[in-house]
Amino acid sequence: MARKNKHKIFEDIEVLDAGAKGKSVAKAPDGKVIFLPNAIPGDVVDVQTYKQRKAYYEGKAINFKTYSDKRTIPVCEHFENCGGCKWQHMKYEDQLFYKEKEVTNNLQRIGHIELPEITPILGASKHYFYRNKMEFSFSSSRWLTLEEINSDVTIENKNALGFHIAGMWDKILDINKCHLQEDPSNDLRNSIKEFAIENNLSFFNPREQSGLLRTMMVRISSNGEIMLIVQFYDDDKEKRELLLNFVAEKFPLITSLQYLVNQKANDTFYDQEIVCFKGRDHIFEEMEGLKFKINAKSFYQTNSSQAYELYKITRDFANLSGNEVVYDLYTGTGTIAQFVSKQAKKVVGIESVPEAIADAKENAKNNNISNTDFFVGDMAKVFTDEFIAKNGKPDVIITDPPRDGMHKNVIEQLLKIEAEKIVYVSCNSATQARDLALLDEKYKLVKTQAVDMFPQTHHVENVVLLVKR
Repeated sequence: MARKNKHKIFEDIEVLDAGAKGKSVAKAPDGKVIFLPNAIPGDVVDVQTYKQRKAYYEGKAINFKTYSDKRTIPVCEHFENCGGCKWQHMKYEDQLFYKEKEVTNNLQRIGHIELPEITPILGASKHYFYRNKMEFSFSSSRWLTLEEINSDVTIENKNALGFHIAGMWDKILDINKCHLQEDPSNDLRNSIKEFAIENNLSFFNPREQSGLLRTMMVRISSNGEIMLIVQFYDDDKEKRELLLNFVAEKFPLITSLQYLVNQKANDTFYDQEIVCFKGRDHIFEEMEGLKFKINAKSFYQTNSSQAYELYKITRDFANLSGNEVVYDLYTGTGTIAQFVSKQAKKVVGIESVPEAIADAKENAKNNNISNTDFFVGDMAKVFTDEFIAKNGKPDVIITDPPRDGMHKNVIEQLLKIEAEKIVYVSCNSATQARDLALLDEKYKLVKTQAVDMFPQTHHVENVVLLVKR
């Protein structure tokens, strides 16, 4: 018996909305939802489905009948192939509309809580070149376009330095110009690639686990300091120093030039020794007179200027008088804790990453802040009755958890403590809404404001203020 083909083509489908993970939403003639990665609300398209589930299809627009008035021309030559800026073809004001709509929908549908008047989303002043950190991967087998695959031309040089193709762990899209990080990021990347090819320095092959050059990371702080970390696979001192000396000579303004040799199966370097080749082993970020030391493994918000706006909203929501004990949960390197410390009696920060807490303590010392204490540990295990008895009952709690939200033990402790206010900063409004529903028995949501940290993407932060009922 012939197997039924589940792939379908639907014609003249109007795209209705923007959904999760940057995909747009349409409806099929049979009433099922269609998720599309390459269309925006207002487009009228023909759709080819490639996945069918009970309640929805996943598909792709294969023919555009009408283009949406929300469209704009993408500035990046890599837009259709690179998955980094999925909304670059949508006008920025419409990006903000759909980001705010997603946050509101999540709070209502998942949180089932009464919403106050929504404070309009805070857009970013810089729509491009806003990231302070970028990571690029080397590959000896770059991703080829369909046109290249089907052409008769033999491609001699398959070396690439760029980004992973979504869903293809071993394929790298070679990047000519990225619009996410300011100069000299592009010049650095292209110069290193060109020098490596000219000098026969081998690019990493992830399938064979071989090659010299593996990854590079560029950090550029808001005050212009530059950090470059080159990750090597082969431990070849002569070739390594050939490249690093070239970089040091061509880019003398680099503040921190570092490297590591990593022969693990994966390229994460948080458990690796990093060597400072030239300059300092750190750079500094500044915010309102505070200086934050950033080393190779430090976490810092990747949009410096918008992080400042996010922290100001957090501080405004907390509305401290100077007499409060404040807890900063998931404090990271203690940036929020130090940012609000002038208005607090005492700030207690908790974070699971030891290196982050070491940074937080050092930064507080360098900033002459004496009313902060930082502690290392798993939040669900550290944030106990004994901890609170020892460090003081908080009047205000600021929490900025990872994408998964807060552990149920942490929420139970928040309900038990009954602090007067909770300011909840989130990079995932769906898990934030879930947590707010659990806190709703004792806390009323009185303020909410989305903040766009990542223009040209679907990602959005949200800050809410909860007040004890």
